Amino acid sequence: MSSGKPIFTRGPSLNLRLGLSLLTASALMVADHLHRIDELRSALGVAVYPVQWLVHAPQELGAQLRSRLITWNQLLEENRKLKEEVARLKRHTLKYEALKKENDRLRAFLDNSFTLGEQMLVAELLAVNLAPYEHVVLINKGSRFGVHVGQPVLSVDGVVGQVIRVTPINAEVLLITDPNHAIPVQVNRTGLRAIAVGSGQLDRVEVSNLPNNVDVKPGDLLVSSGLGGVFPQGYPVATVMEVSPQPDKPFAQIIAKPVAALDRIREVLITFGHTEPVPFISQETAPAAQNITADAHR
Repeated sequence: MSSGKPIFTRGPSLNLRLGLSLLTASALMVADHLHRIDELRSALGVAVYPVQWLVHAPQELGAQLRSRLITWNQLLEENRKLKEEVARLKRHTLKYEALKKENDRLRAFLDNSFTLGEQMLVAELLAVNLAPYEHVVLINKGSRFGVHVGQPVLSVDGVVGQVIRVTPINAEVLLITDPNHAIPVQVNRTGLRAIAVGSGQLDRVEVSNLPNNVDVKPGDLLVSSGLGGVFPQGYPVATVMEVSPQPDKPFAQIIAKPVAALDRIREVLITFGHTEPVPFISQETAPAAQNITADAHR
């Protein structure tokens, strides 16, 4: 039995198919013109909508995703810029705070210089040597500014120490807490004179050679007595923290805390004892001065 393609096919001819198509198209055009297929069009639109949505869904989702990504990137960039601005403003705020504190310290130095009525020189700390039992700091003013050995060094709060070594560009200051340092003091409440000696610790000095029954109490302020002509009189030195009589010894143990914050100071005041320079001797008065000097030697 042959399974080949049949020679003669059965079905409508091509012309008949074309005629039916044209007739159907004409009928649909007439019906559409007469608004007879609106309901059919609506029904077909509802039936076809899911297919249309599925076809356009990937494009819509892609467009939304691109928009979301662009918006997200913009937000990230804006957030980064805002963080940089906040960090910059914080840096400026910290800088302004530091400048304000420095201005307050310098203003306090200026006020103290007027109170003391002496020539003052402001210096900054360059280095700190706080080795055990050796309290020395380095300041940025030296002999070219008139600094010399033995000058008192103060802060806005109290006595800091004394210049011990000088170079043209800097100087070393021995703090009052150094064991090798001693300063004549006076109890502000009673006027009692004593000597405050460094203990080797930044937060304490010791008042020596006072009897057990001495009239000194915790809280008493020790001020410089002016004896020796080194430190200006009446400048705060330390506050008495502890008074301990020693029955087996003739002297009491008196511990005081320096008024100046020796572990936090950044600027110091170097004082000059004479507010006016020494006058020069003119040529007219030079012979008379020589005669006076000769008479004094005789």
